[in-house]
Amino acid sequence: MLDRQLLFITGKGGVGKSTVAASLGKAAVAQGKRVLLCEMDAKGALSTLLQTSELSFTPREISPNLSAMTMNTQDALREYVSIFLKTPFVAAIPGLAGIFDFVADAAPGVKEVLVVGKLCYEVRKGNYDIVIVDAESTGHIVAQVAAPTTLRNFVPLGPLNEQTLWMTAILEDSQKTGVVVVTTCQEMAVNEALELVAALQTKTKVDTAAVIINRVPSEIFTKSQEIVFNQLNQVAIKSFIAKKTGSSIDLSLQATGLARARRNLATHHITSLRSGLGKLDPIKELLLLPDFSYEPKDLLVSKLSSELEAELS
Repeated sequence: MLDRQLLFITGKGGVGKSTVAASLGKAAVAQGKRVLLCEMDAKGALSTLLQTSELSFTPREISPNLSAMTMNTQDALREYVSIFLKTPFVAAIPGLAGIFDFVADAAPGVKEVLVVGKLCYEVRKGNYDIVIVDAESTGHIVAQVAAPTTLRNFVPLGPLNEQTLWMTAILEDSQKTGVVVVTTCQEMAVNEALELVAALQTKTKVDTAAVIINRVPSEIFTKSQEIVFNQLNQVAIKSFIAKKTGSSIDLSLQATGLARARRNLATHHITSLRSGLGKLDPIKELLLLPDFSYEPKDLLVSKLSSELEAELS
């Protein structure tokens, strides 16, 4: 997965895609890569996870080989006009925001092309070995990665059409670009992940690089321990222990039983996800990450990046 040059990390809200994006960035650095992390929605999740100050459109190195930025469509427009239309004084043009809104409303996909184009341009420049994007949620990612093709169909001639060609070449090259879908062991999240993978495969030519199942509950018992637990749940044995120790073990057994039920339910949803993915085009990687949600933020990314590094090595 980390051999590619551009990865979009997406998933249903709340599944931990920002955490996974930051962790993948750290894992890539551990492999000796120069990494750019980009946050698309500018909510500040990446800066919090990486324990750094607020990010801006200009990439900033926050640790050796790890740079980060946040997306801004108007800054992306300024950069596009400056680089490709050779107009260095664009920042002084009055009413740029209004012009941008007019063009964006007139041609579908313009905003998305500016955003995706910035990311593709970073790949094209080659200042980083990999660009990892904390992308929009599942409702937006398909339109984003398909935007250059959409715009080219709408504007079949001219310089804007020509610009979309090199973007498409990067996006549709499975050796360079991929989408990573993050989910959790919950029915709604699993169903949405399956719908997203299907949409990516039918509506775009961008490769689905991997599906990551985040926050997988730990296995509670081995088979022999399961037998012991079931025996402890017998009334006669619980009564015997209570007499010998002077205290009930009911609460301990109930808590353990709930943890076991949570793990069993998670296993069921993982099986459903595997089955659903099996009906689609093969996914190159399916990764399971432990539940570290109880960890403080300063340790969360570090622990997950270590897990990912081990999984991907």
